[in-house]
Amino acid sequence: MTGEIFRNIFRVAFLLLLQGLIINRLDLWDGMVLPQLYIFAILMLPIETPRILTLVISLIIGIFADMFTGTPGMHASACLALGFVQPHYQQLIAPREGYEFGQQPTVQSLGLRWYLSYAVLLVLIHHFVLFYLEIFRFADFFTTLFRVILSSIGTVLLLVIGQYLIFSQKTTKR
Repeated sequence: MTGEIFRNIFRVAFLLLLQGLIINRLDLWDGMVLPQLYIFAILMLPIETPRILTLVISLIIGIFADMFTGTPGMHASACLALGFVQPHYQQLIAPREGYEFGQQPTVQSLGLRWYLSYAVLLVLIHHFVLFYLEIFRFADFFTTLFRVILSSIGTVLLLVIGQYLIFSQKTTKR
């Protein structure tokens, strides 16, 4: 159990460093595509994680992301929105037989189709809150919406690639 906690802390630190030092420096399509890979840590929380713990972890991750980007409260707010919706959405898309205890929401354990339905909506919610807080007006609504969609596509692609790189194929559900 302690090893799993330290592994997750290391994973969060790695994702935040990767986001802050590399991904945020990329200028993809004139800044229209900005993947937010650090939310992988929130999306990978075990399914039975208590809601209050999910919110606390989301807030802490968001605060650290804000420290890297110099955006006080924007990432924290978006992560809190993600952490609030996540448990409710997991219940909504639960398989008929339910989830196993200790199960993580991965492609290997629940399948690519389930993971895409899980990740796409949650990433869209996170990015919508983040990018509209960033401009804080609706004057450029469609430009920002286009940025939300493009960044969400980039993020989901990186999340799926990360799933295949991190988790072993031994737990593949057939």
